[in-house]
Amino acid sequence: MANIMRWGGADITEPFRRLLEGDMASWLRVEEYRDAGSMVVKAEVPGIDPEKDVDIELVGNDLRINVRHEEKSEHKDKEGYRSEFRYGTFSRNVSLPGHVSESDIRATYHDGILEIRIPLPEETGTASRKIPVSRGGTAAGSGAGTTAGSAGTGGTQA
Repeated sequence: MANIMRWGGADITEPFRRLLEGDMASWLRVEEYRDAGSMVVKAEVPGIDPEKDVDIELVGNDLRINVRHEEKSEHKDKEGYRSEFRYGTFSRNVSLPGHVSESDIRATYHDGILEIRIPLPEETGTASRKIPVSRGGTAAGSGAGTTAGSAGTGGTQA
């Protein structure tokens, strides 16, 4: 199965990988967006204790989120006693757009929503630059067979 998933040298994205592995039940659904120079990751995880049920790690340029959830219910009446429980660990890896220091990441939990804010690294060298295009079979600036003013200027020589 691992060979199929790495077919062509590219990983299949997280949801498809988990579907193929039969692991959708343990997949933590998240919302990702950018806000004021930060990447925001939100997950709806009601009924947890964020101090003991949530683990967030920074591994390279990946943010790993693990949430443990346990739910118990008991019903007692004249006819008997019934107890139900559900538990599990939900996880998600989120790729970050660049190197981030873990000391800059902030996580909060309020009204069942886990919110993680990651400051985005400043973009450097992303200014637009025009690339010259020359006529003929040689690249501009290669120096082979071109002289100043001869490539597509349309001028006449006297």
